[in-house]
Amino acid sequence: MTDTLKARISTRRLTKSLALWLIGALTVAMLPLGLISVSQTSKVLHETERLSGVALMDRTQRAAVRTQALIQEAFGAARSVAAANVVFEGGGLSCDAVMARLVKDNPTYLFAGFVEPDGRITCSSDGEHLSLVDQAYFLNLLRDPQPRVDTRFSVPLEGARVVRVSVPVFEEGELQGFVLISMPYAAAYYTLDDGGAEVDLLVFDHEGEFLTAEAATREEGAPPETFEEVLPRNHTLEALAAAGRQSFRGTNRLGETRDFAVVPVIDDRIFVMGSWAPDRNGTVPTTGRALALYFPILMWVAGIVVAYFAVHRLVIRHIKRLQSWMRLYASGHTDFGQARLDHAPHELEVVAEAFRSMTRRLAEQDRALEEDLAEKTILLKEVHHRVKNNLQLITSLMNMQIRNARSAEARRLLKRVQDRVMALAAIHRYLYMARKLSLVRADRLLDDIIRQLVVVSDIGGAEKSVKIATQFSPVEVNPDQSVPLSLLATEAAINAVKYCGTPPEGGQAWITMALQTLEDGRICLSVVNSRSEDPEPDPAAENGALTDSSGMGRQLISSFAAQLDAEFEVHSEPDRYELHVTFAPLGASLEEDEAEPEEEAASGGVSEGT
Repeated sequence: MTDTLKARISTRRLTKSLALWLIGALTVAMLPLGLISVSQTSKVLHETERLSGVALMDRTQRAAVRTQALIQEAFGAARSVAAANVVFEGGGLSCDAVMARLVKDNPTYLFAGFVEPDGRITCSSDGEHLSLVDQAYFLNLLRDPQPRVDTRFSVPLEGARVVRVSVPVFEEGELQGFVLISMPYAAAYYTLDDGGAEVDLLVFDHEGEFLTAEAATREEGAPPETFEEVLPRNHTLEALAAAGRQSFRGTNRLGETRDFAVVPVIDDRIFVMGSWAPDRNGTVPTTGRALALYFPILMWVAGIVVAYFAVHRLVIRHIKRLQSWMRLYASGHTDFGQARLDHAPHELEVVAEAFRSMTRRLAEQDRALEEDLAEKTILLKEVHHRVKNNLQLITSLMNMQIRNARSAEARRLLKRVQDRVMALAAIHRYLYMARKLSLVRADRLLDDIIRQLVVVSDIGGAEKSVKIATQFSPVEVNPDQSVPLSLLATEAAINAVKYCGTPPEGGQAWITMALQTLEDGRICLSVVNSRSEDPEPDPAAENGALTDSSGMGRQLISSFAAQLDAEFEVHSEPDRYELHVTFAPLGASLEEDEAEPEEEAASGGVSEGT
């Protein structure tokens, strides 16, 4: 068996195995439950994500309350000062005193002042009157005179970072200047309170300018440019301010997944953005969400494993045991009376008992058939034995007739008939002694007949000596073919001896008989005899082995060849005659018969008859 064929058989068995059928059935059965579970889990995860955004927005709103109060208080103070603009007329010490008193009364403030439209600080809490005309911050105030809050480096405070609130002052629709109040950056930073929720917070204005921030994973006072984990990717602070209150899930600038919430604090100008990682602060951790998402798959795998081992324990191993019993039965073992399954289910026990009952019945039937066959074989051999005895009796009677015959011609004719009867007796003797009657070893049968003809029959007469050689290959034929084949070989041998002559080159006359199997499976019997050089050949002898004085030999050989459905050829050469008979065997087996009908002669043996 080739490797490809073995692989195909193995694949076919695998595709038809009970385990695969079980996996397929459970998969189909659990598929609706799995789809429902995935759908519900997906809804739960989406709801969890939404609730995470709502919770983040609420905590962001609460965390920015103090910051909102601080900025609103600064705006209120600036508006109060702006409403009393009479103190700014002409500036002077009274204005500086007001600003200084404002800063003194509120420790949160670092600086308070009034900037005129020309950029000059005409009133300040520290008494210095600087010019801001060249600063971009002041130019932005002039371009858009609106209340605003931002984070800037303070020139009066020598570069310290401050949170500055500015409120424009108008009188009769004309810009009079701006009231500025500055607070330390740390004051705004400490107002951010996440309540222990580990929320990263960021305060910015409507123009996207960063004000202050507080990160749960950062050290206090960390500069704003380091807050990459707080800022969302692909979103600018200006765009978030324009969108207003919102919550969403995205990635930060470090590529991490986070929840973001934006809450307006003051008049849609100041915003607080909160951010946290869903893994750390979500209601369902990532591991739990993954477990919930893959739970149907885990349930399917667990069901398959449990079902497989259960089926293997209850069914498959018992089926394999039954399969091994069947193999043993096919190999010849028939005793399964003590064979038992190990704690098998009732249904399989019924199958096992049915198998044991079947083997018992078949064993009994086989024994009965063997007894019947042995009895019939004995009877058939007894028939062959009696036929052989009867034929030998006929041969003995013919011997008496031969001795009492007065003419040589009568003795010769009786002798030929006796040879044919002896050939039939040899067939029945072989069948009586053979162990197998379905096929006959033609080589042994013919060898027995030729030996008998040489020993018993006076072939050739006393006046000439003939050397007979045989070359018989192991050939088996059907019993129906053994009779015409034996008689044909006997007749051909008798005629070959009769017409055998001394070769032209001299020496002893010879006959060669051969039996062999051809390449196409057919069987060929050849009889070749030598001939003497005869300038005036006898017309009766022109056909060599197929001719006798009465024409009986040719008729018999033709009749036997017809019974074998054989083709025969005759060749006449200057030094020999050849007869070749070819026929197809009815049996296909060439096994050696264990019982020898008699001592087997060596192939190619040589016998001489005189």
